[in-house]
Amino acid sequence: MIPVAFDYLRPTSVDEAVAALAEGGEDAKVLAGGQSLIPVLRLRLSAPSVLVDLGGVAQLRGVREEGDALVIGAMTTHDEVASSPLVQRYAPLLSRMAATIGDRQVRHRGTLGGSLAHADPAADLPAAAAALEARYVLAGPSGRRVVPAADFAVDLFTTALADDEVLAEVQVPKVEGWGSHYEKFHRVVQAWAIVGVAAMVRRNDGAIESARVTLTNMGPTALRATALEQALAGCAAERAAIEEACAVAAEGTSPIDDLTASAEYRRHLARVLAGRAVAAAAGV
Repeated sequence: MIPVAFDYLRPTSVDEAVAALAEGGEDAKVLAGGQSLIPVLRLRLSAPSVLVDLGGVAQLRGVREEGDALVIGAMTTHDEVASSPLVQRYAPLLSRMAATIGDRQVRHRGTLGGSLAHADPAADLPAAAAALEARYVLAGPSGRRVVPAADFAVDLFTTALADDEVLAEVQVPKVEGWGSHYEKFHRVVQAWAIVGVAAMVRRNDGAIESARVTLTNMGPTALRATALEQALAGCAAERAAIEEACAVAAEGTSPIDDLTASAEYRRHLARVLAGRAVAAAAGV
């Protein structure tokens, strides 16, 4: 199907992009890598009057260090995130998760900011951002503001971004001394995760001192498995003890029933995948 007609703008700075969105109003859409938006346009599920392409904004690309955090431009591709030595060193969970997205073509076109702003609950990267306690820098007419990952995605395909704001960069606190792992279950390698579990674990003297666990596709947004995190605190770093703790992995979730899986099967997957992810992160 052919998309409806729209005006196409390609700004070269963040300020130009913000001005274009402000002028276009709620009928304007941002084009990042296009891996989610273009299919929606072709199916006419979205009919913007203005398309603002961020591909020409060079300042939105790249990875750099700023003190105790990495700053990743929103237009940095999944492949660039996965292959960045800085991300591999200080946020290996994000690097590994980016490397599992779609296929090579998708990873070379899709962007970190595009995935996060699209806020699909089946996407991998929102779970990584939540586990890493990342911060989102949003640029708008009044300047920039910072939103914690926990407050960015507010509902299904809905974020804290205003109509005239651009996700400019993501601040990821450096993590060292933590193990991390991501497990996801999907039908084929390019498909969305039916369920995914991201785990970060810090060990101390044979026990789990602290854990962060986030769930993909177990609700309208990526979810922190708080009941599981509490159960893992002080848990022996042994596979049997971890699997027992993971019995509560699905508590507080609201998975859907659809053609790929029932809600109950998703809860089962969350428990199983959590056991695998936490055990791998703990090195057992």
